Amino acid sequence: MPYLERDGDVFILYLGNEGEADNENRFGPDWIDELHGKLDEVEAHEGAAALVTTATGKFYTNGLDTNWIFANLDGLPGYLDKVHSIYTRLLTFPMATVAAVQGHAFGAGAMLASAHDFQVMRADRGYYCLPEVSLNMPFTVGMSSLLTSRLPKQTAIEAMTTARRFGGADALAAGIVQEIADGDSVLAAAVARAAAATATHGANLAGIKAGIHRAALADLATPTDKSNFSFG
Repeated sequence: MPYLERDGDVFILYLGNEGEADNENRFGPDWIDELHGKLDEVEAHEGAAALVTTATGKFYTNGLDTNWIFANLDGLPGYLDKVHSIYTRLLTFPMATVAAVQGHAFGAGAMLASAHDFQVMRADRGYYCLPEVSLNMPFTVGMSSLLTSRLPKQTAIEAMTTARRFGGADALAAGIVQEIADGDSVLAAAVARAAAATATHGANLAGIKAGIHRAALADLATPTDKSNFSFG
């Protein structure tokens, strides 16, 4: 489950289990609830602050919990609404957010990285990938809106329609991330970027973000049903 550490005024939210080096960090319902709980703790902080999310091991996050989905197909719409709530929360979070993508970010996990204000990715390991087209899975309208608003349009088209795996250098060139770093320096680079923006914490920043992402937020707020998939 997600856990928190802190580096000065920067909160570091790890997406995996504390003490376990390698997890896929999939979006199970309990995992989503725990993530929101940790974000509640961060948001309650008064004073200068910023947020970095990261993980340890091979994966930043491998996205949707497919085991849960296949065992609970009738609950899929509500589950996707819970997934959307993570993106909405980060898009409007009242402090600067930086994704320190130290490993693979696939599917909904790639979208999680893109929901942050800034992204720093490891240069020598890991991929940003949206494999849905290869898996014959649609994007919800909210997911499509998130990606097409956060990625350069041609990058979104390529990522969403070809399932291309972008390594760090390619992700930087494509505008998916703003910075790459070698080896284990990804987290330090992300913390440095976040630390430079801790003074912006507050309701005004949240309002500015809400204005920037107004269209994506409206689409993410649409309850999921058969009409809320991008092929509908």
